[in-house]
Amino acid sequence: MKRAFRPADILIPGSIDMTAWSVVACDQFTSEPEYWEGVERIVGGKPSSLRLILPEAYLGVRDADAETAAINAKMREYLDSGIFTTYKNSYVYVERTLQNGMLRRGLVGELDLEEYDYSPASASPVRATEGTVEERLPPRVRIRRDAPLEMPHIMVFIDDPDDAVMSAAAGGRAVYNFKLMQGGGSIAGYLVPDTAAVDRAVDGLYDEAALERKYGRSHRAPVIFAMGDGNHSLATAKKCWEELKPGLSDAERENHPARFALAELVNIHDPAVTFEPIHKVIFSTDSRDFISQGEAFFSALAGDGHKITLMAGGSEKTLSLGGVTIGQLIGRCEDFCQKYMSSHGGRIDYIHGDDEAAEMAARDGCAGILLPRMEKGELFTSVMQSGPFPKKSFSIGHGPDKRYYLECRKIR
Repeated sequence: MKRAFRPADILIPGSIDMTAWSVVACDQFTSEPEYWEGVERIVGGKPSSLRLILPEAYLGVRDADAETAAINAKMREYLDSGIFTTYKNSYVYVERTLQNGMLRRGLVGELDLEEYDYSPASASPVRATEGTVEERLPPRVRIRRDAPLEMPHIMVFIDDPDDAVMSAAAGGRAVYNFKLMQGGGSIAGYLVPDTAAVDRAVDGLYDEAALERKYGRSHRAPVIFAMGDGNHSLATAKKCWEELKPGLSDAERENHPARFALAELVNIHDPAVTFEPIHKVIFSTDSRDFISQGEAFFSALAGDGHKITLMAGGSEKTLSLGGVTIGQLIGRCEDFCQKYMSSHGGRIDYIHGDDEAAEMAARDGCAGILLPRMEKGELFTSVMQSGPFPKKSFSIGHGPDKRYYLECRKIR
């Protein structure tokens, strides 16, 4: 058995303003540039992971080549300035206090990209849970290709009902503890005192008897690590590794830093883990027929089941739809939005938060669909049985609950 998750040489800033350093994932608040303007005001001239990312709210607005060059230069500057402390061959146990006061626990280490395949037919131990949108990768690949550092907003689920992994990780000394900006709650990280105990607990996730108890005797190639957030960032790391690999010797490939990607494991059974829907909002469209055409499109599915709400021009209509899984329903909603845009124009965005999506869908020239929540217990079995969910199917909590950039790792 080859273990897909292991300790890493983790870099953490010290003696700086950590609240200014740590910013939310780049794919959040994509239609709310005012959020990122607020981040900019908080950061000012302080060292910050904001300088090491390109928020997707600015894609198509800022010069991508210039931004990439500036990001890579800033990474080298931060490395040369000595702001990082390196914790070699380590795990960091994370306790994140969310906006609602709940505590979400995680474990930061590195994933082996050789054990990850994001294709729909994947049977790898590390697997995508949602469809990967290839068009979203090039801006991230452009930045990572020559970057000396990586930072994760990647969260990966494990199905660990006995909580063995997090129990083995707890109890170390604190390496950071601070309040996150912009409503992100707070976060504390602890150096894991016994990495071997964690390794044994991770090995237990592969145990055939345990897999049979969870998924039954007929379970297909098991999912050991299921992507929760940051699938496109992990897919970016995979593409960059595949580009680099042909030029390396067999010996170099074994432990090249680009073969791995820093990530945070989270137990899907953690009480603080909640799945939130990702709603669909169409901007710059003729929204007058959206609700009536939606009713017609979904009429064949009318029945007792999942509920969706069609919204346009200040009006709304809730439909109850049966005969489909939630994954299939999300796919049908995407099909309708794409069909509507083909005849009425517009662009689609995927919005976290019920109130935010409803407000946007009510604007002039906008329309949207509010989607239902997915039960988290369905995730592992669904992926094993039918592959990834449609793109943008679910989110772990609301935008401010996402992983913030914090720890780093050298990839060159």
